[in-house]
Amino acid sequence: MKCSRALAIGALAYCVLLSSRPAVAQPGHEQSTTIKTQKDDNDAPVDFAQIHNPVLWHDPGPIAALDLFYGQGGKNSQPLAPFTFESEDLHGTNPKFNVRDSQGTGWRVKLGNEAQPEVAASRLLWAVGYFVEDDYLLPSADIQNLRIKRASPKGGHIENARFSRKPEGQKKIGIWSWKDNPFKGTREFNGLRVMMALMNNWDLKDENNAVFKAKDSGNDVFLTSDIGATFGTNGVSWSKDRSKGDADTFEKSKFIKHKSATSIDFATPAAPDLVMTPKIKRYEMRRGLEWIGKDIPIADARWIGSLLKQLSHQQLLDAFRAAHFSPQEVDTYARVVESRIEQLAAL
Repeated sequence: MKCSRALAIGALAYCVLLSSRPAVAQPGHEQSTTIKTQKDDNDAPVDFAQIHNPVLWHDPGPIAALDLFYGQGGKNSQPLAPFTFESEDLHGTNPKFNVRDSQGTGWRVKLGNEAQPEVAASRLLWAVGYFVEDDYLLPSADIQNLRIKRASPKGGHIENARFSRKPEGQKKIGIWSWKDNPFKGTREFNGLRVMMALMNNWDLKDENNAVFKAKDSGNDVFLTSDIGATFGTNGVSWSKDRSKGDADTFEKSKFIKHKSATSIDFATPAAPDLVMTPKIKRYEMRRGLEWIGKDIPIADARWIGSLLKQLSHQQLLDAFRAAHFSPQEVDTYARVVESRIEQLAAL
């Protein structure tokens, strides 16, 4: 038995290590070593001495009138072909790069299993007043002169790619921490924690949060800028296919874990099981995050539920249609999210 257990754990470790390795160019598709690469604008923790007008949430107005298919950017601001490659971004685990479209607009393109769920997640956050970037999912696109190290699309053709653009006049000035920010204890901050649970966003590392300086208003805008680890499992999984954008897993996952007279605990983010799971970096770095989904005042969870309740069934369908999920997946996601909204509204 001990031998069998050791072999099983060893096999699991090997599978995890393989699944955690980034995509690389296949033999015969070697990329130039002179590719220009670029990471995010500023990945250092923000200096709160420089923060004067922090903003986490705004009144979204009539929620029932919002277009969740085209989202914050709207129909007229979609990325327009042809696209020209500019530089690769080596930040994160999924292939990303920067392009210019036919109007000269710059876009950050992401490939892989985070692209679709990230677009749907941005629609829901935007609908209830949280700040997001302008995200679109293109089922297919051709990129001129595309040369990237972490994938090798044939002829520059890509599929199911997220195109993201931060609103004009905003510059990233740093990242913010879940444990140390100006909004701790507020209704709006707790509402954001509920939204992470609603979407099963388990990848809540601080580096996924961003602060942008808005030149027109002077506000320091706080947002969760990397929200692709959603609509799958409650926590990091050894199988990437289950942890991001998997409708069946999302449907079977738990939402509310425990409720008292005054507070509520959600199942997301779940703590990695480091007893049965190999202690590799992608598990270790997500330890201790489960508090984000725990001990949330019921009044604050009910408040965010009241905003979500204003969304129609069609709007929820549109949010997942915008991410180019299959019709069956769209129906499943909308139904599960509606059920979760009902649970929040009934608290």
